[in-house]
Amino acid sequence: MTKLWGGRFQKSAEAWVDEFGASIGFDQQLVLEDLEGSVAHVTMLGATGILPAADVEAILGGLAQLKEKAIAGELEFSVANEDIHLNLEKMLIDLIGPVGGKLHTGRSRNDQVATDMHLFLKKRVQEAIDLIVTFQETLLEKAQEHIETIAPGYTHLQRAQPISFAHHLMAYFWMLERDKQRFTESVKRIDILPLGAGAMAGTTFPIDRIKSAELLGFTEVYANSMDAVSDRDFIVEFLSNSSLLMAHLSRFAEEIIIWSTDEFKFIELDDAFSTGSSIMPQKKNPDMAELIRGKTGRVYGNLMGLLTVLKGTPLTYNKDMQEDKEGMFDTVHTILGSLKIFEGMIRTMTVNTERLHQAVHSDFSNATELADYLATKGMPFREAHEVTGKLVFTCIQKGIYLLDLPLEEMQQESKLIEADIFDVLAPEAAVRRRHSLGGTGFDQVKIQIEKAQACLQEH
Repeated sequence: MTKLWGGRFQKSAEAWVDEFGASIGFDQQLVLEDLEGSVAHVTMLGATGILPAADVEAILGGLAQLKEKAIAGELEFSVANEDIHLNLEKMLIDLIGPVGGKLHTGRSRNDQVATDMHLFLKKRVQEAIDLIVTFQETLLEKAQEHIETIAPGYTHLQRAQPISFAHHLMAYFWMLERDKQRFTESVKRIDILPLGAGAMAGTTFPIDRIKSAELLGFTEVYANSMDAVSDRDFIVEFLSNSSLLMAHLSRFAEEIIIWSTDEFKFIELDDAFSTGSSIMPQKKNPDMAELIRGKTGRVYGNLMGLLTVLKGTPLTYNKDMQEDKEGMFDTVHTILGSLKIFEGMIRTMTVNTERLHQAVHSDFSNATELADYLATKGMPFREAHEVTGKLVFTCIQKGIYLLDLPLEEMQQESKLIEADIFDVLAPEAAVRRRHSLGGTGFDQVKIQIEKAQACLQEH
């Protein structure tokens, strides 16, 4: 088969070489964006008088037919035509004749593919933002149900202090809020049109790039044609933002996995987000959470892969940059799927409030309350810390907890301890008393939830 660019060549590559160099196996995912860009380009060519109206009408008619077939899944792509651009151009020429070859007037595959990816990411980033918002709404609903559910808080995965379970959930709300902000801010760098930059130096045709931008819904055009065709910063930024998102989801997944074990039993996942064992009939595995935790690595890898591709490429376009797409497509698929799964997993999970109650009444997470109590009575905090540590050690030796220790024994370490200490040590009181801004106190959690609701209303 004669290549659309083959006029200068006297010899064809072997089939396996074509197959190695072709990108149609993955860039066919850009089919609708490529057609969208072509419609805008030929419309601009008509508006500027570069192409006669009859040619524009014929080309637009052919592109409309190709779009219908693309949506119906009826297009058959060929490795011989290398990529999505040449495949569609060949199909157009076969459909409407040689006039289809005029579509490529004033543009190159270099600015064409860059345009496709800008269009593609604009849509997918908005999808990610919308899914983050849905997930945030679910977290808010779950948090509102559990403002006064007391849970152990951890540092070093050791019991630390009692907290509101809602406070724990809301920590992830704010991580997602930052993710949403990063994706939202990145849109202005995606929303720049490269079309019209040509291969790298612009074109001699009197094109109207502003018109093309208006037709495609872009707010800006690249000011430098060389930058336009070689810039992949917007993809790197997307992959970076996605990596942070997946880091947050992975941390949450780890906690979901731990909480659902028999050792913790803080939650139970819905059957729809769990799987069984092929040999152990009693098992209920948190496989979706584990899979999201695992998929985080591939998103990190896609980021590092593109950074490595770009680090040694001179201006402007190089074949290396064909490697910018698979990682982008894979990351889009991964983050959108992960957000959908996680939202459903949290929405349907059952919180074992009785187990959480038992947990906070059978540990030393209230020890800080005793130290703070002594400090408020004038004892230097370092002394209060030591006194409390000694009382904890006494309890460990006796196999009891601070609330079980008689007042007389406490007073052997400090006469400042009085009968009201038992009210102070109650986990509910420990949480309620934490009024500092952003703390786990019930009143502060309610303020936090109101602030979160305001954030979502601004979206």
